[in-house]
Amino acid sequence: MPSGFAAYKREERPRAMKHPAHRPAGPSQRMLRVGELVRHALAQLFARAEIEDDQLQGAVITVPEVRMSPDLRVANAYVMPLGGERAGEIVAALNRHQRFIRGRIAPEIDLKFAPEIRFFVDQTFEEFGKIDALLKSERVQRDLIRDDNDDDKDSG
Repeated sequence: MPSGFAAYKREERPRAMKHPAHRPAGPSQRMLRVGELVRHALAQLFARAEIEDDQLQGAVITVPEVRMSPDLRVANAYVMPLGGERAGEIVAALNRHQRFIRGRIAPEIDLKFAPEIRFFVDQTFEEFGKIDALLKSERVQRDLIRDDNDDDKDSG
């Protein structure tokens, strides 16, 4: 068996990992910051009503959230028309005008590459409604009253 450096070189040893297996659970600060920039730029564009489309005529569109991909090349914009009416039609119209919208917000966000924007209907309002309905349901109210009674017995 050879000794010295040659033997050390051939010997199997664990390699240092370039990218550790541990990944952060949520988006990075940069992703959040760029997402907010895109969200504000979209909200301003919608407020100015620069997109000429019959489906978007007179629609007030809110942008509650924009999620960026890790490489900042794709922006998933979650939108909801005021009142929630015709949400699917409005999202389809916005997706038809993706290139125009991308060109209009690119100067405002000042990035090396303007992200591709994909529009989706925001479901959070519906989720809040479901949770609110659950909390107001008779079953939950009955449990809450029972817990209040148990607390009164413990303190008395």
